[in-house]
Amino acid sequence: MSGLIAQQWISVDGFLAGINGEADVFAAVSDFTASEAHNTALLADIDEVLLGRRTYESFAAHWPTAVDEPMARQVNALPKTVCSTTLTAATWGEHAPARVVPDPVDHVRAQRADGVRTIVWGSVSVMRALLAAGQVDELELFVAPIALGAGTPLMAPGAAPLPLRLTASDTWPGGVIRLRYAVG
Repeated sequence: MSGLIAQQWISVDGFLAGINGEADVFAAVSDFTASEAHNTALLADIDEVLLGRRTYESFAAHWPTAVDEPMARQVNALPKTVCSTTLTAATWGEHAPARVVPDPVDHVRAQRADGVRTIVWGSVSVMRALLAAGQVDELELFVAPIALGAGTPLMAPGAAPLPLRLTASDTWPGGVIRLRYAVG
C-alpha cells in the first residue's frame, strides 16, 4: 500500500452526504459484511487513522464501545490523529487518545517522511486539503446503490480536475461497488 489512502462512501451520482449532511448513503446499504472484511484486511497494513473533527466526534461516540463489530479491535488499537484547530484533546473511550494536529498537510508530509501508512476515513475537508496538496496516493470509493441528486460532492466546487487510474474494483452484496484508484 502507498503512503496515504483516502476512503469514502459515496452515492452513484458523486455525493458523500445529503444537502444537510444526511447519511442516506449508508442507509442505502443493506449489507456491510464485504466492506468490513475488506477494511479488516486493509487495516493490517495501516499505521495511522487520520480524521477530521466531525468524523472523529462521530467515530469516538461509536467505536470505543463497538466491541462486537468485526473491525472494532483494529480501529480501537490503531493510532489516530485528529485534524482540528478547535480541539485540544481527543479521547477514545478507554483506549489511547488520538493526537490532535492543526494542519493535515503538514502532518501527512511529516508522516510520509517517516514511512507511515495512513488512511483517511470520511473527513471531507481533510481529504480535500490533502488532495489539493498532492498528498493522497490512493482514493478508494465504496459506491452505495443510491442517487442523492444533491448534497456534499466528493470534490470541492471549483477544484482542479483529479486524474485517476483504476487499480482495483469489486462488486459486493447489496449493490455496493468498490473502486480503488491511484491518484495522479
